Amino acid sequence: MRLHTRSAGEGLPVVLLHAFPLSSAMWLAQREGLAETCKVITPDLRGFGGSALGEDEPSLDVMADDVARLLDDEGIDRAVVGGLSMGGYVTMALCRRHPHRLLGVVLADTKASADPEEARSGRESIASDVLREGTSVLVERVLPGLLGRTTLQRRAMVSGRVRGLVQAAPPQAVAWAQRAMAARPDSFDTLRALRVPVLVIVGEEDEIAPPSAAGAMAEAAPDGRLEVIEKAGHLSAVEQPEAFNRAVRGFVAGFGGGPAPRR
Repeated sequence: MRLHTRSAGEGLPVVLLHAFPLSSAMWLAQREGLAETCKVITPDLRGFGGSALGEDEPSLDVMADDVARLLDDEGIDRAVVGGLSMGGYVTMALCRRHPHRLLGVVLADTKASADPEEARSGRESIASDVLREGTSVLVERVLPGLLGRTTLQRRAMVSGRVRGLVQAAPPQAVAWAQRAMAARPDSFDTLRALRVPVLVIVGEEDEIAPPSAAGAMAEAAPDGRLEVIEKAGHLSAVEQPEAFNRAVRGFVAGFGGGPAPRR
């Protein structure tokens, strides 16, 4: 499986994995804002954007292996890899399966805990309903939780853009991803085992993966740090891109800004 990607800049490779149910289009402000600092690589995870879904059973491990192959395709041995929400789940799967490929980790608006039974049932309900009824299910049941109250009250253009990205999600990919996320394991042991720096970012208004969850992740990582983005909800990179980019820029500066060793 070869992932469709959008990239910008040169130097230290930073791979950013998008949220559910969006695509790499959500990282526009990061490709523009971080390109002078590093090489920003933003793939469409399988089934979303320009990437095919394939025939594999739903699994975050499959998605993590896709990212490892992307690094191979780009000739990159090690990179800073980060993800927001679902992208964070994929990043933690990459940490389990391919820890030697990591220079550092960014986990934004995501959780290390596994889904409780109620949440797993909710994901299966959305998966089944979206296959039957289409993306209107996402607009009704997923979209309202993605943005913080400040964005909903004051940033109509941001809200409209996110709504468009949600509506563009292919139903088959939505169902596949929901089932993959429902089956994910607890990742706190994964975080405790990391031997690279970890930046945890969270929107202060995020009700899906709240600051308390982010703080627990930062504490679990041996070299973890926490950055709270004010006036942002679950999609902090989209809602407050300047603050998000500033946090990532400061983090990657610790790696010297040079390119990673190439194959």
